[in-house]
Amino acid sequence: MVDKLIRATAAEDGIRVVGAITTKLTEEARKRHKLSCVATAALGRTMISGLLMASNMKRIGSRVNIRIKGDGPLGGLFADAGLDGTVRGYVENSTIELSPNAQGKLDVGRAVGNGRLYVVRDMGYGYPYSSTLELVSGEIGDDITNYLVRSEQTPSALIVGVFIDSSGVTAAGGLLIQILPKAARDDILAEKLESRVSRLAGFTPLLQAGKTLSEIFQELLGDMGLNIFPETKLLRFNCGCSFERVLGALKMLGENELQDMLVKDGGAEAICEFCGTVYHANRNHLSQLISDLQTESSL
Repeated sequence: MVDKLIRATAAEDGIRVVGAITTKLTEEARKRHKLSCVATAALGRTMISGLLMASNMKRIGSRVNIRIKGDGPLGGLFADAGLDGTVRGYVENSTIELSPNAQGKLDVGRAVGNGRLYVVRDMGYGYPYSSTLELVSGEIGDDITNYLVRSEQTPSALIVGVFIDSSGVTAAGGLLIQILPKAARDDILAEKLESRVSRLAGFTPLLQAGKTLSEIFQELLGDMGLNIFPETKLLRFNCGCSFERVLGALKMLGENELQDMLVKDGGAEAICEFCGTVYHANRNHLSQLISDLQTESSL
């Protein structure tokens, strides 16, 4: 099943819902970063959350950055998601593994621990909007929901999940359901929606049962004037790193540092923390950077 995102409204545009399937991109992140199972679940949930949040932005180039810094063994994680459907991310301690929690599930909450959630929304113009909150559980979904309610003051339900077995990630995705201002005072609507969401056992079981996003929407909101938008956005793991950017970063080290690397190592190696791509700069590359710096200093 292809990674994609669809959007809909219900209750006369009083409810907004976004759904995403992210199985393939989460598996790509797992392979690129050689993630453990619990690290895969943590980063997968964070990337899903970023994509769902970014989907409601308006301007081309808009992005959402989510950084979680906890005192658990994962150390911290970061996801960068765009309105264009691209996402990337990493985990500080990618190989740690923990025993399942009391419910027999991956213990993301213990892996993350206590700490802070940092969200930056780049609207594509002006200064980005940033917010910092204490983590409420470390389970990612709870923490992002708390952010949406407290910082954006939008009643929200976020359901994210990643299922991984010995073969890799076999199901990943999520739902973001929000009650918009025009319906925020409708207590009956809020209670009805809350009841339905609470009955969901999770998101990945629905995917494993063969449910499509449209079918999931219909089951939740089909009797509430559901309007599924025809547009489907394809999602993918994508990083904007390049060898040219690596050379630019090396150049910033300065002539003395580059000379030292040339003499001692005969080159340089750089690894992109977002996607795990390894770049190698040889003697010729370093010599050219040094020559460029010398030329610039003589101008």
